[in-house]
Amino acid sequence: MGKHIYWFEEIGKEHRDLVGNKCANLGEMAKIGLPVPPGFALSVEAYEYFLKETNAIEDIKKYLQKFSGGPKTIKEFNEASKEIRLIVEAKKIPQTIGKEIMSYYKDLCRKCGAEKVAVSVRSAGPKSHPGQYETYLNVNGESDLLEKVKKVWASTFNPRSIAFRAQKGLPLESDPIGVAVLKMVNARASGVMFTAEPNTGDHTKMIIEGNWGLGESVVGGDVVPDIFFVDKASGKAIERTLGKKARYVASNQVGANFAYTPEEKSSTFCVNDDELKEIVKLGQKLEDYFGVPQDVEWAVDQDLNFPDNITLLQTRREIMAVKKSPVDQTLDFIMRR
Repeated sequence: MGKHIYWFEEIGKEHRDLVGNKCANLGEMAKIGLPVPPGFALSVEAYEYFLKETNAIEDIKKYLQKFSGGPKTIKEFNEASKEIRLIVEAKKIPQTIGKEIMSYYKDLCRKCGAEKVAVSVRSAGPKSHPGQYETYLNVNGESDLLEKVKKVWASTFNPRSIAFRAQKGLPLESDPIGVAVLKMVNARASGVMFTAEPNTGDHTKMIIEGNWGLGESVVGGDVVPDIFFVDKASGKAIERTLGKKARYVASNQVGANFAYTPEEKSSTFCVNDDELKEIVKLGQKLEDYFGVPQDVEWAVDQDLNFPDNITLLQTRREIMAVKKSPVDQTLDFIMRR
């Protein structure tokens, strides 16, 4: 087996097929000096190696033979997902790749000056499938990391993914992805940034959404976040909407969970003016570098001082709507209000 794990600094946008979009973009940001958490990437081939060496791929093929022509109904997709994930999660990661993962994790701990560093374990497909596969937060220690890597691989067999592959005539027994392993950010606030207005196609505006705690509540659309409309030319907020922020994702020693937001926080914007300006500045740098509008995840690290506390967790090409007519833009504005 060749090398299947890379530090973010070793990879870039030319390695999307090797490690997946998320990892490739994190590597690109690290190389150009943007603030991203330290971490490493498991390659797409590591996924394939695991399925082959454990014989999981043959077990999956054998299981799928029970469906004449493959699963077709919602019930069958759900059943297939449950059984295939049990097959994958029952396998033990081969010693060769397991040792490599543990070696990189130990080196990451040394880089961070800690005996045991909490990390997030995230999927990284060669093509973007936002929210389709699973993410694990506050993963602690070597055995927990190995287990969560395996669970991220297994999440490629969720019902939605199997149905998509069936619809496209793709093999059901495999959907190779990379995995990103990043140091957890002790986030006071987090959110997303669109470096152009996605609903109207307006490239003169940025939209930033945020909430207290970890960013999963904003990314998943689980709360009404704070929203800032920013004029790109001046970098100033031209409209601010205080979100209800009724809940937020709180970081635990292991994992994370939703908690109710105290009133003094729900009635306060989650970032101040200086932090907002820094987030906007980093978003502009990303758009200028990649040459197209970006969909960015950011966090404010409460363990660091400004401006070093602004951290970028991910960037990808933004999905833009065709610029709408003035009437449609007015209707969108009314709906937002």
